Amino acid sequence: MDNILSVLIFFPAIAGLLGFVVDKESARAYGITVAAIEFFLSLWLWFSFDATNAGMQYVEMIPLIPDFGVSYYLGVDGISLFIIVMAALMTLIGMMSMSITKNVKNMIITLLFLEMTMMGVFVALDAIIFYLFWELSLVPMLYIIGAWGGPLRVYASIKFFLYTFAGSLIMLVGMLFMAYVYHNLTGVWSFAITDWYALVLPVEYQLWLFAAFFFGFAIKVPMFPFHTWLPYAHGQAPTIGSVILAAVLLKMGTYGFVRFSLPMFPDASVMMITPIAILAIIMIIYTAMVAYAQKDIKQVIAYSSVSHMGIIMLGIFAMNAEGISGSVFQMLSHGIVSGALFMLVGVIYDRRHTKLMSEFGGLATVMPKYAVIFGIMLMASVGLPLTIGFVGEFLVLLGFYQISPIMTILAGTSIIIGAIYMLAVYKKTFFGPITNEANKTLKDLDRKETWSLIPLVLIVVWLGVYPKPILEPIDNSVKAMLVFMEEKAITQEAKDVIIVAKSTEGGI
Repeated sequence: MDNILSVLIFFPAIAGLLGFVVDKESARAYGITVAAIEFFLSLWLWFSFDATNAGMQYVEMIPLIPDFGVSYYLGVDGISLFIIVMAALMTLIGMMSMSITKNVKNMIITLLFLEMTMMGVFVALDAIIFYLFWELSLVPMLYIIGAWGGPLRVYASIKFFLYTFAGSLIMLVGMLFMAYVYHNLTGVWSFAITDWYALVLPVEYQLWLFAAFFFGFAIKVPMFPFHTWLPYAHGQAPTIGSVILAAVLLKMGTYGFVRFSLPMFPDASVMMITPIAILAIIMIIYTAMVAYAQKDIKQVIAYSSVSHMGIIMLGIFAMNAEGISGSVFQMLSHGIVSGALFMLVGVIYDRRHTKLMSEFGGLATVMPKYAVIFGIMLMASVGLPLTIGFVGEFLVLLGFYQISPIMTILAGTSIIIGAIYMLAVYKKTFFGPITNEANKTLKDLDRKETWSLIPLVLIVVWLGVYPKPILEPIDNSVKAMLVFMEEKAITQEAKDVIIVAKSTEGGI
């Protein structure tokens, strides 16, 4: 199928429009069916993908505004492939497990349009098309938080929108300036990312442009100190909103650094290794400590999510195959594990309408299946070997150790701190006597919840034991990008750092 990427983008949108004529009683089944078809299309993309080809595949190019170089330009490589599959999977599982009963039809339509924007971001190779999908993704999530969220949903949704929109505007300025520079150097306009890759810019230009893109991506990640919108968004969003936000939307920021910042500005990226590593380590340690202080289970996972995103940022700026491949793999790991943890918190919230740890205790007695699955996901979150969480974290720390052993050791404390607060949550929630009478009659996972969570458990174990099918295509594309960066770099410092990265790339 030559136009598989267009189908992946617009099939959910068309289905969303048709959803307006679907009756309310059938809306949930309709949404799950559409999401399932989208997921199988993403699997077809994966199975037909040539893992040995490090370049862009399934490329589509249609000129839209030729005079200004704007094109409908799509493509996928090993870096974006599995994020697309994960986005489709988490949308499907989120719909399957969704417990919302109010305005279900509107929620289904909103999720389908959100899925369109997510797919568009990860396959767009034209900066304007990328930016359009990036901005459009804000609208459905704003609506999800604002319409179905908690008591502070309006504040949380507006804060989410203003933060991310402000960063996007700065990024847009950078994109327009990139197009202007390309026009000055070549005499033609182009917003194609692959054309921009060919530009060799002075270091001063690289630094200013890196900063412009940095604000757009860093707020989305969200990096410290721009992270304050995320706990509110997670805390007030319905379960399905938290699942999609943690699993997919945050990855837009880290994906942007890999797709734009590193190959376009290799010298600036090398120069910014230390400042970004410092911010990442603050994210990792500070938010882990804040997570430990929380009394709300969902807030623990929200701050834990920020801490794990710091690990991903550290790997991206390791400038070697281990670090960058590990960070891309960690994007998938974090998406699966954090999405599952938010779903699990949603299960207990639906039964008790509270997320306070003090309200629970002894749940392992009355909800054994729930306790086992929660325990598996918790262990994956703290990076237990033979789970998906270990693979990405190990590669990231291995990669960044070549840059700075001391910083790597500091970042590695996140594993210890993470284990402390996650095990504390598990102890308070699942062990000990049942002191609250309301917990004695709680029902264990029902069939819908079990079937939603079991696939994620299998993925966590499978990719923890045998990650090669995922790592190989990622690694091929990352190595090709590193070779390109080394050839394009101007300063000797950048060449030295990236050459070191190339010399150790056989470690995966």
